[in-house]
Amino acid sequence: MARKLKTYQTSLGFYDLAIAAPSMKAALEAWGAGSNLFHQGVAKESGDPEVVAATMSKPGIVLRRPVGSDGPFREHADLPTDLAGDGPKYRPKKTLAKPKEQVPRTTDNEAARKAALAFEREQRRRENQRRKEEAAKEKQRQRREQATAKAQAALEKSEREHHKRVATIEAARDALEKKSEAEDARWAKEKEELEMALRRARE
Repeated sequence: MARKLKTYQTSLGFYDLAIAAPSMKAALEAWGAGSNLFHQGVAKESGDPEVVAATMSKPGIVLRRPVGSDGPFREHADLPTDLAGDGPKYRPKKTLAKPKEQVPRTTDNEAARKAALAFEREQRRRENQRRKEEAAKEKQRQRREQATAKAQAALEKSEREHHKRVATIEAARDALEKKSEAEDARWAKEKEELEMALRRARE
């Protein structure tokens, strides 16, 4: 059975955020908060009828408005217009009559059920999107690993062939050295015999 939704509100960066979610934990996950904003006192359950109506019309979707403004919450909001400090640094606060004990506007059971189901659909959509992104990252990682392994194998094969060729060249060089030494020895002996024969012929 779908859980009843509540409206939660906070401020992050340039925006005030609001969402209809079944729990504070679900709201924090949707906001992408890395810490518990409720414990820090910067997030709360909202009972503002306009905020509740806006979030319940799009359950599970993070709605925004420029931070510090009192405009309506929307799925796509403009940035605050006074960030550069061009406007007056002090704006008197609007004097509002102290509201009575505000009770969140209740919705009928059918509307609440539809909102809860819509939230679950949005939550599933976000989860599917997250899975797709993780699967794409995993494929990319596997492709990198395969390309790295292929390049490493090619390097090792080439290195083995190089060492094999060097060994063949070294063996040929050793054989030539031995041939050269043998030829030097043969020539020295022959030269000695020929020079001795030449000396005898001159006597």
